[in-house]
Amino acid sequence: MDVELSPRSRQILEAIVEDYIATAEPVGSSMVARRHALTLSSATVRNVMANLEEMGLLTSPHTSAGRIPTEKAYRFYVDSLVALRQVTRDEKRQIIRRCRQAGAGLSSILKETSRTLSTLSNYIGIVVAPSFISDVFRHIEFLRLGPHRVLAILVSTNGVVQNRLVETAEDIPEDDLVVMGNYLNELMQGLTISQARERIIKEMQSEKVRYDSLMSQALTISQQAVTMEDDEIFVEGQARILDQPEFSDVRRMQDIFRAFEQKGHRLQLLGRCMTAEGVQIYIGSETPVSQSAGVSLITSRFVTSNNTIGLLGVIGPTRMGYSNVIPIVDYTARLVSRLLNEN
Repeated sequence: MDVELSPRSRQILEAIVEDYIATAEPVGSSMVARRHALTLSSATVRNVMANLEEMGLLTSPHTSAGRIPTEKAYRFYVDSLVALRQVTRDEKRQIIRRCRQAGAGLSSILKETSRTLSTLSNYIGIVVAPSFISDVFRHIEFLRLGPHRVLAILVSTNGVVQNRLVETAEDIPEDDLVVMGNYLNELMQGLTISQARERIIKEMQSEKVRYDSLMSQALTISQQAVTMEDDEIFVEGQARILDQPEFSDVRRMQDIFRAFEQKGHRLQLLGRCMTAEGVQIYIGSETPVSQSAGVSLITSRFVTSNNTIGLLGVIGPTRMGYSNVIPIVDYTARLVSRLLNEN
């Protein structure tokens, strides 16, 4: 942020932001001078606050003589002022214990991760699972469920399983389904799910397949089996944020929750985080959700053993305890990456 502040202005802005985070009440000059033991008079603090307001860092609610921080102030605070605390030993133990107890399945670990983030931050924990289409193909198997009905079981090397019921034009014998599965397992080995789809389409256009009925059926069924699905998202602790005074409007918060769950917004988030290492902080209008005024999002990516990338983080008010939440998100992302690389 292209803002230059004197040491005095920085000190007063930091005091106002931290007081407002703690109380959710507009902050007056006398309160700043008294609480932070500044060797400045209330009049001096008031003049500095007026300058900060002119710079767009503070604003005055109509009902109060005090000031509250703007999005611009929170951005300056996060970039230049915040003192991050260390994750405590007890918090580390809790994160490790809860994530390990969740079990070996990817979904179980990620669901418990979102719950843990919510518990420790007292805001909303959010986890977006690694995109299945970027996982590497491991195995496909077909089970005959009845005439013209086949269950396709697709497994990635990341342990994610997708089951898809496929309607077939012909009744395919069980033995033929085994042959078809063997053919596809060899064809798609080592490819990502997305690449496997492209290979299937290319093979379906080849002259060889046109004259081999079994291969043609196998490709037709597998094309339906690897249809791309939305990324799985885990959200925990929605009720916690409703305890914050600025979020008493339940309908508005429901709109925000729905927006974060839309595939387009998730893809925007993942797109940003794919190339950005470490913790990312989106404040208010910086988030890819148009309804998110007053909301901040702190995220970090986690990486599986196959280099597929997921996203975890915390949603809370712009009046968020950044010094507490940022280290928790960072530590949890590194732990989840380690756990998924062990599995």
